Parts: sequence; C-alpha cells; structure tokens
Amino acid sequence: MSIDRRSVLKAGLSGVLGGSLARLALAEPSAAAAQLERLSDRLAVVRGVGGNVVALQGGDGLLLVDSGADGHTAQLTRALAAFAGGAAVRTVFNTHWHPEQTGGNEVLGKAGATLIAHEKTRLWLATDHYVPEEDRYERARPKAAQPTKTFYTTGSLTSGSEHIDYGYLLEAHTDGDIYVYFRDSNVLAVGHVAAPVRDPELDWFAGGWIGGRLDALTLLHSLANEATRIVPADGPVLSRAQLRAELDLLQIVYDRTVELLRKGDGPKEMLAAGALQGLARTWNDPAKFLYAVCKGLWAHHNVLTHDIV
Repeated sequence: MSIDRRSVLKAGLSGVLGGSLARLALAEPSAAAAQLERLSDRLAVVRGVGGNVVALQGGDGLLLVDSGADGHTAQLTRALAAFAGGAAVRTVFNTHWHPEQTGGNEVLGKAGATLIAHEKTRLWLATDHYVPEEDRYERARPKAAQPTKTFYTTGSLTSGSEHIDYGYLLEAHTDGDIYVYFRDSNVLAVGHVAAPVRDPELDWFAGGWIGGRLDALTLLHSLANEATRIVPADGPVLSRAQLRAELDLLQIVYDRTVELLRKGDGPKEMLAAGALQGLARTWNDPAKFLYAVCKGLWAHHNVLTHDIV
C-alpha cells in the first residue's frame, strides 16, 4: 500500500497544532524548509524560521524557546513534526518581544500553548508602540499572541526529566530579555543577548544599552561551564569561550566609547576616532551600532564614571 507523503505531514502537523490550525499552516506560503540541528535525543535547534527556535521533547509535549518570525509558522511546525512526530506544543518561552522571536505566538497560543516571558515583554506585545527606525507605530498583538504567564526576576519548571531555570537579563538587548537554561542537557538559550553573526543590537528605544549587555553577558558566562552549549537568536551554537570573547570585545568598545564620550564625542566622532578598529570582528553597519551605543551612554551618563556630567 502506498503512503501519501502530504497526508503523513498533515497528520504530524495536526498533532503539533490542532486540526484547523494545521490546515492554516499548510496553506501558509513558505520559502526553503527549516533546518533541524539535534543537540540530543530530546533537544534540537530549528533554523531558517526567522530566528533560532530551541525545541525540547518533554513529558507531555514540546517546549519551545521562541516561536520564529511571522510567516514562518508552517516551516517551524513541519520541522517540529519531523522532530517529535505528533507531540503538541505545550509551552513557549519568548526571550524578548521582537517579531522574529514572537511571530508564531498567536498560532501556538490559540492551539493551547502556555506563553512565558518577562512582564515587560508582555507589555510591549499588548501595547501600541512607536518604532523609531521606521518612523511608524506598531499595533498591539492579538490577545492570543501575548504571554499568559510572566515573571520579573527568575523562575524554574520541569518538563519531563529536564529541569529548566530562566531569568531576567536587565537592559541587555531590550528591557525584557531572558535566558532559558536546560540544566540537565546543559544548553543555555540567550536570545539576542549574544550575536555571533550580526551586529550586536542595542534597542535603545526599548531600554537596551551596552552596559546592560555587558552585565548580561557576565551573568550568562557565570551560569555556563566549559561544556555548556549556548544558543543565540541567530547563528551557530556557541561555547562558553566564544561567549567570553564577545564579552571581552564589548568591554573594549565600552571603555573606548566612554572615554570618547568624556571628550564630548558623538557617534560620528567615535567612528572617525577608530572606536571599532583593531577588534576581532567587523560591523555591517558601524555607524548604526555606535549611534545605539551613544543613545544608551547618554541615558546612563550618571553611572558611567565620576567625571561625566
């Protein structure tokens, strides 16, 4: 007897999403298929869905860290069906509120998943807000896309045999960043707080700044050990040593830019003075990065050094 491949795929998606939502996902236009990188028998990273998504096969279904970008839900659910068969998504963490990390929230929330995030992430998703880079307002997300469980500092839960700790990363990339640490598997998901393949993004309008990012990287480094696999929002899995290298590099940038700020320099002057030269990485848009650095330094001028007024 021949087996219809589409029927098998539809059956798998029905388990992940529920029948009507699975049909919606199958109808969604999709680009290239998502890629699945297995970290263990029960843990994987899904790539190619707008941002890295970590998936855990728990005791009663799937637990995800982030939900990919809008328009990629079909790709994500296909990859999850291949990874976990008919297991439903029960829990989704959002490492922050940007659309690349929350695009699948509405579909997964309507299918019954619990959405967990920092309270500030919920507020951003529940509120119309201005996007300065595009000079426009972003509408609040539908209720089903908003976190249903929030926290302020730290928390923990168990999924199957996996013990999971999560916590707040203050003002690192936005004002609502979190980490999710799979302790038994020794995998640490850190969202956009680490940036191996793109410019470190400091969303200054949402509270992110270079000092907060350094504090967050320091905390993540202390949580990890030499065997920890660290999953950023984009790019490859990192080691603790690679995370440390990013921390050390940004510390140099911080020290240089604070010293130039003391002299009255702004982002253009900092760029001309070589604030980003001679480092182990290059920037795709150094002017944009230094503008964001300066916005954060200006906002926190009272805590930089004793002689900046």
